[in-house]
Amino acid sequence: MRRAERLFQIIQILRRSRAPVTADAIAAELETSKRSVYRDIAALVGQRAPIRGEAGVGYVLEAGYDMPPLMLTPDEIEAAVLGAQWVAGRGDPALATAARDLIAKIAAAVPDNLRPYVLEPATRAPAPWNPTPDNIDMAQTRAWIHAGRKIRLDYRDEKGAVSQRIVWPVTVGYMATTRMLIAWCELRDDFRNFRTDRVVAAEFLDDRHGQRPAVLRARWQRQMEEEWAAYDAAHAAKGLIPHSPG
Repeated sequence: MRRAERLFQIIQILRRSRAPVTADAIAAELETSKRSVYRDIAALVGQRAPIRGEAGVGYVLEAGYDMPPLMLTPDEIEAAVLGAQWVAGRGDPALATAARDLIAKIAAAVPDNLRPYVLEPATRAPAPWNPTPDNIDMAQTRAWIHAGRKIRLDYRDEKGAVSQRIVWPVTVGYMATTRMLIAWCELRDDFRNFRTDRVVAAEFLDDRHGQRPAVLRARWQRQMEEEWAAYDAAHAAKGLIPHSPG
């Protein structure tokens, strides 16, 4: 790998990590030596890249650093196109259109020698599915997730009973043939999964639930990890599956 490419990759490694990255980790990913990483970091700092480092902790790229967004490698292009293909076949209408637009924008922006990686990719997402219809506006649901606002649902369970819920939307999950709205349910005082095809009616409220979206999502993720750990432990005690470490 040429040094210019290595410098670019170091920036990329730091950009994608929210935690400090050690010289050891950078060297391992780039298949180079720690000494080379130290020299490269010094060169980047000399070029005014806002990199902070602390011995024994690692390096951090400060927020606000900008670089040309479409200096993409062939692998990065193929990854973006593959992901966009998947979303185009499985996302709600707004996301599907955005995914197709993204592919077109990448094709228009990359150099001519990289355009075949967009228009003739070596990878292909599976054929589009035929999901059950969403009975809730998914574009507005995503907007309410980002805004931290509540949604009132009339929801039909698997037995056909309809209940009224006020929920704090967390994220949208994709299952084999359905989509799930994961949300904190005020009625159950807990996180719940709501199939979007079982929503009878939805009202998007102006009320905020008071939790930052990232914090609410972290709470849900912790609960899922705890539930899976308990599940593994219970089954391991019965000799059914190995207990997951940690």
